[in-house]
Amino acid sequence: MKKVKKLFTLLTALCMSLMLPAQVMAAVDLNARYEVDTNKIQGWPQAADIASDTGILMDADTGTVLFDKGGDQQRYPASITKIMTLLVAVENSSMDEQVTFTETGVRNVTADSSNINSKIGEVMTMQDCLHALIIQSANDAAAQIAEHVGGTEQNFIDMMNQRAAQIGCTNTHFTNSSGLPDENHYSSAKDMALIFREGLKNEAFRSVIGDADYTIQPTNMTSDKRVFHTHHPMFAPESDIYYQGCIGGKTGFTNLAAHTLVTAVEQNGTTYIAVVMHGAELSTCCLDSKALFDYGFRNFTKTAVDGGSVILPNGMDVNTLTTKSENNNGKVDTVYYVGDHQVGNSTVDEQAATPTPEAAVSEAAGQTAASGTTDNTSDESAGTDNSGDSSTSSGEVSRSSKNTQDTRSTTAGEEGETKGMPALRKILLMVMAVMVLILIALLVALGRKERKHRR
Repeated sequence: MKKVKKLFTLLTALCMSLMLPAQVMAAVDLNARYEVDTNKIQGWPQAADIASDTGILMDADTGTVLFDKGGDQQRYPASITKIMTLLVAVENSSMDEQVTFTETGVRNVTADSSNINSKIGEVMTMQDCLHALIIQSANDAAAQIAEHVGGTEQNFIDMMNQRAAQIGCTNTHFTNSSGLPDENHYSSAKDMALIFREGLKNEAFRSVIGDADYTIQPTNMTSDKRVFHTHHPMFAPESDIYYQGCIGGKTGFTNLAAHTLVTAVEQNGTTYIAVVMHGAELSTCCLDSKALFDYGFRNFTKTAVDGGSVILPNGMDVNTLTTKSENNNGKVDTVYYVGDHQVGNSTVDEQAATPTPEAAVSEAAGQTAASGTTDNTSDESAGTDNSGDSSTSSGEVSRSSKNTQDTRSTTAGEEGETKGMPALRKILLMVMAVMVLILIALLVALGRKERKHRR
Protein backbone atom coordinates (compact mmCIF):
# COMPACT_ATOMS: atom_id res chain seq x y z
CA MET A 1 0.00 0.00 0.00
CA LYS A 2 2.78 2.45 0.93
CA LYS A 3 4.59 1.77 -2.34
CA VAL A 4 1.42 2.51 -4.30
CA LYS A 5 0.91 5.78 -2.40
CA LYS A 6 4.53 6.83 -3.01
CA LEU A 7 4.15 6.09 -6.70
CA PHE A 8 0.88 8.03 -6.74
CA THR A 9 2.60 11.06 -5.14
CA LEU A 10 5.51 10.91 -7.57
CA LEU A 11 3.28 10.75 -10.62
CA THR A 12 1.12 13.57 -9.30
CA ALA A 13 4.17 15.80 -8.89
CA LEU A 14 5.33 14.92 -12.38
CA CYS A 15 1.96 15.82 -13.88
CA MET A 16 1.92 19.14 -12.03
CA SER A 17 5.35 20.01 -13.37
CA LEU A 18 4.20 19.20 -16.89
CA MET A 19 1.31 21.61 -16.47
CA LEU A 20 3.75 24.53 -16.20
CA PRO A 21 3.80 26.74 -19.29
CA ALA A 22 5.70 24.84 -21.94
CA GLN A 23 7.36 27.99 -23.20
CA VAL A 24 9.14 28.59 -19.89
CA MET A 25 10.44 25.02 -19.95
CA ALA A 26 11.74 25.31 -23.49
CA ALA A 27 15.45 24.95 -24.11
CA VAL A 28 17.43 26.82 -26.76
CA ASP A 29 19.45 24.43 -28.90
CA LEU A 30 22.41 26.44 -30.12
CA ASN A 31 23.92 23.43 -31.90
CA ALA A 32 21.02 22.92 -34.31
CA ARG A 33 21.46 23.99 -37.92
CA TYR A 34 18.69 24.87 -40.36
CA GLU A 35 17.97 25.01 -44.09
CA VAL A 36 16.37 27.86 -46.01
CA ASP A 37 12.75 26.69 -45.86
CA THR A 38 11.44 29.21 -48.39
CA ASN A 39 13.68 27.66 -51.06
CA LYS A 40 11.35 24.63 -50.91
CA ILE A 41 8.34 26.66 -52.15
CA GLN A 42 7.56 25.82 -55.77
CA GLY A 43 8.18 28.82 -58.02
CA TRP A 44 9.91 30.80 -55.27
CA PRO A 45 13.18 32.62 -56.08
CA GLN A 46 16.08 30.63 -54.67
CA ALA A 47 18.07 32.46 -52.00
CA ALA A 48 21.62 31.91 -50.88
CA ASP A 49 22.16 30.71 -47.31
CA ILE A 50 23.23 33.16 -44.61
CA ALA A 51 26.03 32.70 -42.08
CA SER A 52 23.90 33.49 -39.01
CA ASP A 53 22.14 30.55 -37.32
CA THR A 54 18.65 31.83 -38.08
CA GLY A 55 17.14 34.64 -40.12
CA ILE A 56 14.00 35.98 -41.72
CA LEU A 57 12.93 38.62 -44.25
CA MET A 58 9.37 39.90 -43.82
CA ASP A 59 7.26 42.42 -45.69
CA ALA A 60 6.06 44.96 -43.12
CA ASP A 61 2.77 45.66 -44.90
CA THR A 62 1.43 42.15 -45.53
CA GLY A 63 3.52 40.11 -43.09
CA THR A 64 4.65 37.91 -46.00
CA VAL A 65 7.81 35.95 -45.22
CA LEU A 66 10.15 36.12 -48.21
CA PHE A 67 13.11 34.31 -46.63
CA ASP A 68 13.03 31.86 -43.75
CA LYS A 69 15.94 30.01 -42.20
CA GLY A 70 14.95 28.60 -38.82
CA GLY A 71 12.63 31.54 -38.34
CA ASP A 72 10.57 29.79 -35.66
CA GLN A 73 13.58 28.40 -33.80
CA GLN A 74 14.35 29.87 -30.40
CA ARG A 75 17.53 31.87 -29.86
CA TYR A 76 18.66 34.28 -27.15
CA PRO A 77 17.85 37.81 -28.36
CA ALA A 78 20.21 39.93 -26.23
CA SER A 79 19.51 43.66 -26.64
CA ILE A 80 17.04 43.38 -29.53
CA THR A 81 14.72 42.63 -26.59
CA LYS A 82 14.61 46.39 -26.16
CA ILE A 83 12.40 46.63 -29.27
CA MET A 84 9.59 45.09 -27.22
CA THR A 85 10.47 47.30 -24.25
CA LEU A 86 10.11 50.33 -26.53
CA LEU A 87 6.78 49.14 -27.94
CA VAL A 88 5.19 48.46 -24.54
CA ALA A 89 6.52 51.77 -23.19
CA VAL A 90 5.22 53.99 -26.00
CA GLU A 91 1.84 52.25 -25.82
CA ASN A 92 1.53 52.92 -22.09
CA SER A 93 3.19 56.29 -21.48
CA SER A 94 3.77 59.74 -23.00
CA MET A 95 7.07 61.21 -24.14
CA ASP A 96 6.98 64.12 -21.67
CA GLU A 97 6.54 62.00 -18.54
CA GLN A 98 9.18 62.56 -15.88
CA VAL A 99 11.09 59.39 -14.98
CA THR A 100 13.01 59.33 -11.68
CA PHE A 101 15.82 56.81 -11.46
CA THR A 102 15.79 54.44 -8.48
CA GLU A 103 17.90 51.51 -7.36
CA THR A 104 16.05 49.39 -9.91
CA GLY A 105 17.71 51.19 -12.80
CA VAL A 106 20.96 52.31 -11.23
CA ARG A 107 21.96 48.77 -10.19
CA ASN A 108 22.68 48.20 -13.89
CA VAL A 109 25.38 50.89 -13.90
CA THR A 110 28.32 48.48 -13.95
CA ALA A 111 31.43 48.11 -16.07
CA ASP A 112 30.09 45.07 -17.89
CA SER A 113 26.65 46.50 -18.68
CA SER A 114 25.70 49.14 -21.26
CA ASN A 115 24.43 52.18 -19.37
CA ILE A 116 24.21 55.97 -19.30
CA ASN A 117 25.70 56.32 -15.81
CA SER A 118 22.38 57.27 -14.26
CA LYS A 119 22.13 58.24 -10.59
CA ILE A 120 19.52 57.56 -7.93
CA GLY A 121 17.14 60.52 -7.89
CA GLU A 122 18.10 61.70 -11.38
CA VAL A 123 15.13 62.83 -13.47
CA MET A 124 14.80 62.49 -17.25
CA THR A 125 11.88 62.55 -19.64
CA MET A 126 10.48 59.34 -21.06
CA GLN A 127 11.70 60.55 -24.44
CA ASP A 128 15.24 60.76 -23.09
CA CYS A 129 15.02 57.29 -21.56
CA LEU A 130 13.66 55.69 -24.72
CA HIS A 131 16.44 57.13 -26.87
CA ALA A 132 19.01 55.95 -24.34
CA LEU A 133 17.34 52.54 -24.51
CA ILE A 134 17.56 52.21 -28.29
CA ILE A 135 20.59 54.24 -29.36
CA GLN A 136 22.86 53.64 -26.36
CA SER A 137 21.29 50.26 -25.48
CA ALA A 138 21.27 51.39 -21.85
CA ASN A 139 20.30 48.62 -19.44
CA ASP A 140 19.74 51.09 -16.60
CA ALA A 141 17.23 52.95 -18.78
CA ALA A 142 15.52 49.65 -19.69
CA ALA A 143 14.99 48.66 -16.06
CA GLN A 144 13.84 52.14 -15.03
CA ILE A 145 11.38 52.39 -17.92
CA ALA A 146 9.99 49.02 -16.84
CA GLU A 147 9.46 50.11 -13.24
CA HIS A 148 8.02 53.49 -14.22
CA VAL A 149 5.51 52.11 -16.74
CA GLY A 150 4.65 48.84 -15.02
CA GLY A 151 4.70 49.99 -11.40
CA THR A 152 7.12 47.14 -10.79
CA GLU A 153 9.73 45.69 -13.10
CA GLN A 154 8.06 42.27 -13.03
CA ASN A 155 4.66 43.69 -13.94
CA PHE A 156 6.19 45.36 -16.98
CA ILE A 157 7.83 42.06 -18.01
CA ASP A 158 4.42 40.42 -17.74
CA MET A 159 3.08 43.16 -20.02
CA MET A 160 5.84 42.37 -22.52
CA ASN A 161 4.89 38.68 -22.61
CA GLN A 162 1.17 39.47 -22.88
CA ARG A 163 1.81 41.88 -25.76
CA ALA A 164 4.00 39.32 -27.53
CA ALA A 165 1.16 36.80 -27.34
CA GLN A 166 -1.31 39.36 -28.72
CA ILE A 167 0.99 40.05 -31.67
CA GLY A 168 1.15 36.34 -32.46
CA CYS A 169 4.54 35.36 -31.09
CA THR A 170 4.71 31.63 -30.36
CA ASN A 171 8.38 31.14 -29.48
CA THR A 172 9.06 34.07 -27.17
CA HIS A 173 9.40 34.45 -23.41
CA PHE A 174 10.90 37.49 -21.70
CA THR A 175 12.31 37.58 -18.16
CA ASN A 176 13.73 41.11 -18.26
CA SER A 177 13.39 44.35 -20.22
CA SER A 178 17.00 44.60 -21.41
CA GLY A 179 18.00 41.22 -22.83
CA LEU A 180 20.51 40.35 -20.12
CA PRO A 181 21.39 36.63 -20.16
CA ASP A 182 18.77 34.23 -18.78
CA GLU A 183 18.10 30.70 -20.03
CA ASN A 184 14.35 31.38 -19.93
CA HIS A 185 14.66 34.62 -21.92
CA TYR A 186 14.37 33.78 -25.61
CA SER A 187 12.67 34.62 -28.89
CA SER A 188 12.86 33.73 -32.59
CA ALA A 189 13.69 35.62 -35.76
CA LYS A 190 10.06 35.50 -36.89
CA ASP A 191 8.71 36.68 -33.53
CA MET A 192 11.15 39.59 -33.41
CA ALA A 193 10.11 40.57 -36.96
CA LEU A 194 6.45 40.45 -35.89
CA ILE A 195 7.22 42.67 -32.88
CA PHE A 196 9.11 45.18 -35.01
CA ARG A 197 6.34 45.13 -37.63
CA GLU A 198 3.80 45.94 -34.90
CA GLY A 199 6.03 48.75 -33.66
CA LEU A 200 6.19 50.38 -37.08
CA LYS A 201 2.43 50.94 -36.85
CA ASN A 202 3.03 53.28 -33.89
CA GLU A 203 4.22 56.84 -34.65
CA ALA A 204 6.09 57.25 -31.36
CA PHE A 205 7.88 53.95 -31.93
CA ARG A 206 8.89 54.99 -35.44
CA SER A 207 10.11 58.34 -34.14
CA VAL A 208 12.47 56.81 -31.59
CA ILE A 209 13.68 53.96 -33.78
CA GLY A 210 14.26 56.41 -36.63
CA ASP A 211 16.67 58.71 -34.75
CA ALA A 212 20.34 58.02 -35.39
CA ASP A 213 21.39 60.84 -33.05
CA TYR A 214 20.06 62.18 -29.78
CA THR A 215 21.25 64.40 -26.93
CA ILE A 216 20.04 64.32 -23.32
CA GLN A 217 20.42 67.78 -21.87
CA PRO A 218 21.91 68.33 -18.37
CA THR A 219 19.68 66.97 -15.62
CA ASN A 220 19.10 67.76 -11.94
CA MET A 221 22.15 65.64 -11.09
CA THR A 222 24.39 65.88 -14.16
CA SER A 223 25.83 69.07 -15.66
CA ASP A 224 27.07 67.43 -18.85
CA LYS A 225 25.12 66.61 -21.95
CA ARG A 226 24.80 62.96 -22.95
CA VAL A 227 25.32 62.67 -26.72
CA PHE A 228 24.33 59.44 -28.50
CA HIS A 229 24.96 58.18 -32.03
CA THR A 230 23.60 54.94 -33.48
CA HIS A 231 25.60 51.74 -33.10
CA HIS A 232 23.79 50.16 -36.07
CA PRO A 233 26.20 50.24 -39.05
CA MET A 234 23.43 49.88 -41.64
CA PHE A 235 21.69 52.95 -40.16
CA ALA A 236 24.77 55.17 -39.82
CA PRO A 237 25.30 57.29 -42.98
CA GLU A 238 29.07 57.45 -42.42
CA SER A 239 29.38 53.65 -42.26
CA ASP A 240 30.72 51.55 -45.12
CA ILE A 241 27.81 49.18 -44.49
CA TYR A 242 25.11 51.86 -44.57
CA TYR A 243 22.05 50.65 -46.52
CA GLN A 244 20.04 53.17 -48.53
CA GLY A 245 16.53 53.53 -47.12
CA CYS A 246 17.30 52.06 -43.70
CA ILE A 247 14.72 53.42 -41.22
CA GLY A 248 16.21 51.96 -38.05
CA GLY A 249 16.74 48.79 -36.09
CA LYS A 250 18.58 47.38 -33.10
CA THR A 251 21.79 45.48 -32.44
CA GLY A 252 22.44 43.06 -29.61
CA PHE A 253 25.18 40.96 -28.09
CA THR A 254 25.94 38.65 -25.20
CA ASN A 255 28.39 35.77 -25.12
CA LEU A 256 25.55 33.24 -25.19
CA ALA A 257 23.35 35.05 -27.70
CA ALA A 258 26.31 36.03 -29.90
CA HIS A 259 25.32 38.86 -32.26
CA THR A 260 21.70 39.63 -33.11
CA LEU A 261 20.36 42.28 -35.48
CA VAL A 262 16.98 43.73 -36.45
CA THR A 263 16.80 46.13 -39.41
CA ALA A 264 14.06 47.78 -41.50
CA VAL A 265 14.55 49.25 -44.96
CA GLU A 266 12.03 51.19 -47.06
CA GLN A 267 12.41 51.63 -50.80
CA ASN A 268 9.79 52.66 -53.38
CA GLY A 269 6.89 52.23 -50.99
CA THR A 270 7.90 48.76 -49.80
CA THR A 271 9.28 48.13 -46.31
CA TYR A 272 11.12 44.94 -45.44
CA ILE A 273 12.22 43.77 -42.00
CA ALA A 274 15.29 41.56 -41.65
CA VAL A 275 16.17 39.70 -38.45
CA VAL A 276 19.26 37.56 -38.01
CA MET A 277 20.25 35.79 -34.79
CA HIS A 278 23.36 34.15 -33.36
CA GLY A 279 25.84 35.60 -35.81
CA ALA A 280 29.56 35.28 -35.21
CA GLU A 281 30.24 38.99 -35.63
CA LEU A 282 28.18 42.15 -36.09
CA SER A 283 29.71 42.47 -39.54
CA THR A 284 28.40 38.97 -40.30
CA CYS A 285 24.90 40.01 -39.27
CA CYS A 286 25.14 43.14 -41.42
CA LEU A 287 26.29 41.20 -44.48
CA ASP A 288 23.51 38.66 -43.94
CA SER A 289 20.93 41.43 -43.61
CA LYS A 290 22.23 43.22 -46.70
CA ALA A 291 21.98 39.98 -48.68
CA LEU A 292 18.39 39.53 -47.51
CA PHE A 293 17.36 43.05 -48.50
CA ASP A 294 19.06 42.71 -51.89
CA TYR A 295 17.24 39.40 -52.42
CA GLY A 296 13.89 40.91 -51.49
CA PHE A 297 14.09 44.09 -53.55
CA ARG A 298 15.45 42.31 -56.63
CA ASN A 299 13.10 39.31 -56.73
CA PHE A 300 9.67 40.44 -55.50
CA THR A 301 6.98 42.93 -56.46
CA LYS A 302 4.09 44.31 -54.44
CA THR A 303 0.80 43.87 -56.33
CA ALA A 304 -2.53 45.51 -55.47
CA VAL A 305 -5.62 43.35 -54.94
CA ASP A 306 -9.11 44.50 -54.05
CA GLY A 307 -8.85 45.75 -50.47
CA GLY A 308 -5.19 44.89 -49.92
CA SER A 309 -1.95 43.76 -51.51
CA VAL A 310 0.25 40.73 -52.11
CA ILE A 311 3.98 40.24 -52.46
CA LEU A 312 4.84 38.03 -55.44
CA PRO A 313 7.99 36.74 -57.12
CA ASN A 314 8.68 38.82 -60.22
CA GLY A 315 6.64 37.51 -63.18
CA MET A 316 4.17 35.45 -61.15
CA ASP A 317 0.53 35.92 -62.21
CA VAL A 318 -1.82 36.91 -59.39
CA ASN A 319 -4.50 34.68 -60.92
CA THR A 320 -2.45 31.60 -60.05
CA LEU A 321 -2.84 32.27 -56.31
CA THR A 322 -5.14 30.31 -54.04
CA THR A 323 -7.32 32.08 -51.50
CA LYS A 324 -9.08 31.50 -48.20
CA SER A 325 -11.90 33.85 -47.25
CA GLU A 326 -13.83 34.41 -44.05
CA ASN A 327 -16.87 36.59 -43.32
CA ASN A 328 -16.37 38.79 -40.26
CA ASN A 329 -19.06 41.31 -39.25
CA GLY A 330 -20.03 42.27 -42.78
CA LYS A 331 -16.45 42.22 -44.01
CA VAL A 332 -14.75 39.56 -46.10
CA ASP A 333 -11.16 38.84 -45.08
CA THR A 334 -9.19 37.05 -47.76
CA VAL A 335 -5.72 35.52 -47.45
CA TYR A 336 -3.69 34.80 -50.59
CA TYR A 337 -1.28 31.88 -50.97
CA VAL A 338 1.43 30.50 -53.22
CA GLY A 339 0.86 26.83 -52.50
CA ASP A 340 0.38 26.93 -48.74
CA HIS A 341 2.65 29.95 -48.22
CA GLN A 342 0.85 33.18 -47.33
CA VAL A 343 1.73 36.13 -49.55
CA GLY A 344 -0.87 38.77 -48.71
CA ASN A 345 -4.35 39.64 -47.54
CA SER A 346 -7.31 41.92 -48.17
CA THR A 347 -10.50 43.12 -46.50
CA VAL A 348 -13.59 44.30 -48.39
CA ASP A 349 -17.28 44.86 -47.67
CA GLU A 350 -19.29 41.66 -48.04
CA GLN A 351 -21.47 43.03 -50.87
CA ALA A 352 -18.46 44.06 -52.91
CA ALA A 353 -16.44 40.90 -52.29
CA THR A 354 -14.69 39.28 -55.23
CA PRO A 355 -11.73 36.91 -55.08
CA THR A 356 -10.14 38.08 -58.31
CA PRO A 357 -6.90 40.03 -57.69
CA GLU A 358 -6.60 43.33 -59.48
CA ALA A 359 -4.11 43.60 -62.29
CA ALA A 360 -2.62 46.83 -60.98
CA VAL A 361 0.99 46.41 -59.99
CA SER A 362 2.94 48.88 -57.92
CA GLU A 363 6.43 50.00 -58.71
CA ALA A 364 8.96 47.24 -58.28
CA ALA A 365 11.55 48.12 -55.71
CA GLY A 366 14.32 46.83 -57.89
CA GLN A 367 17.43 48.69 -57.10
CA THR A 368 19.25 48.42 -53.83
CA ALA A 369 21.73 50.78 -52.41
CA ALA A 370 25.24 50.94 -51.35
CA SER A 371 26.68 47.67 -50.26
CA GLY A 372 30.17 48.51 -49.11
CA THR A 373 32.58 46.40 -47.14
CA THR A 374 32.08 45.32 -43.58
CA ASP A 375 33.54 47.00 -40.59
CA ASN A 376 34.40 45.32 -37.34
CA THR A 377 34.73 48.51 -35.29
CA SER A 378 33.10 48.17 -31.86
CA ASP A 379 32.01 50.69 -29.26
CA GLU A 380 31.81 48.04 -26.57
CA SER A 381 33.72 45.03 -25.37
CA ALA A 382 32.54 41.94 -27.22
CA GLY A 383 33.76 39.61 -24.53
CA THR A 384 31.28 40.36 -21.77
CA ASP A 385 27.68 39.39 -21.18
CA ASN A 386 26.59 43.04 -21.26
CA SER A 387 23.45 42.65 -23.38
CA GLY A 388 24.48 45.84 -25.10
CA ASP A 389 25.26 46.61 -28.68
CA SER A 390 28.24 44.88 -30.20
CA SER A 391 29.85 47.61 -32.09
CA THR A 392 28.52 49.35 -30.83
CA SER A 393 -7.71 26.45 -40.51
CA SER A 394 -9.70 26.42 -42.11
CA GLY A 395 -12.17 27.01 -44.74
CA GLU A 396 -12.22 25.73 -48.28
CA VAL A 397 -9.24 26.47 -50.52
CA SER A 398 -10.29 27.62 -53.98
CA ARG A 399 -8.52 28.72 -57.12
CA SER A 400 -8.74 32.46 -57.58
CA SER A 401 -10.87 33.09 -60.67
CA LYS A 402 -13.56 35.38 -62.00
CA ASN A 403 -16.20 33.40 -60.13
CA THR A 404 -17.62 34.82 -56.92
CA GLN A 405 -15.78 33.55 -53.80
CA ASP A 406 -17.89 31.40 -51.53
CA THR A 407 -17.25 33.05 -48.21
CA ARG A 408 -17.86 30.72 -45.32
CA SER A 409 -17.05 30.43 -41.67
CA THR A 410 -13.79 28.72 -41.02
CA THR A 411 -11.76 27.41 -38.15
CA ALA A 412 -8.65 29.17 -39.33
CA GLY A 413 -7.89 30.58 -35.90
CA GLU A 414 -7.96 27.15 -34.30
CA GLU A 415 -5.72 25.62 -36.94
CA GLY A 416 -3.38 28.59 -36.72
CA GLU A 417 -2.94 28.04 -33.01
CA THR A 418 -2.29 24.34 -33.50
CA LYS A 419 0.21 24.96 -36.26
CA GLY A 420 2.04 27.56 -34.21
CA MET A 421 2.22 25.41 -31.09
CA PRO A 422 5.86 24.55 -30.33
CA ALA A 423 6.72 20.87 -30.73
CA LEU A 424 7.93 20.67 -27.13
CA ARG A 425 4.53 21.72 -25.82
CA LYS A 426 2.79 19.01 -27.87
CA ILE A 427 5.13 16.35 -26.49
CA LEU A 428 4.65 17.53 -22.91
CA LEU A 429 0.87 17.52 -23.28
CA MET A 430 0.92 13.97 -24.61
CA VAL A 431 3.17 12.81 -21.76
CA MET A 432 0.88 14.52 -19.27
CA ALA A 433 -2.15 12.75 -20.75
CA VAL A 434 -0.42 9.40 -20.36
CA MET A 435 0.44 10.23 -16.74
CA VAL A 436 -3.17 11.11 -16.01
CA LEU A 437 -4.33 7.76 -17.40
CA ILE A 438 -1.78 5.96 -15.24
CA LEU A 439 -2.98 7.88 -12.19
CA ILE A 440 -6.58 6.88 -12.88
CA ALA A 441 -5.59 3.22 -13.26
CA LEU A 442 -3.65 3.30 -9.99
CA LEU A 443 -6.55 4.92 -8.14
CA VAL A 444 -8.94 2.23 -9.43
CA ALA A 445 -6.51 -0.53 -8.41
CA LEU A 446 -5.99 1.06 -5.00
CA GLY A 447 -9.75 1.29 -4.43
CA ARG A 448 -10.27 -2.37 -5.29
CA LYS A 449 -7.46 -3.43 -3.01
CA GLU A 450 -8.90 -1.47 -0.08
CA ARG A 451 -12.37 -3.01 -0.61
CA LYS A 452 -10.89 -6.52 -0.58
CA HIS A 453 -8.93 -5.70 2.57
CA ARG A 454 -12.14 -4.56 4.36
CA ARG A 455 -13.90 -7.82 3.44
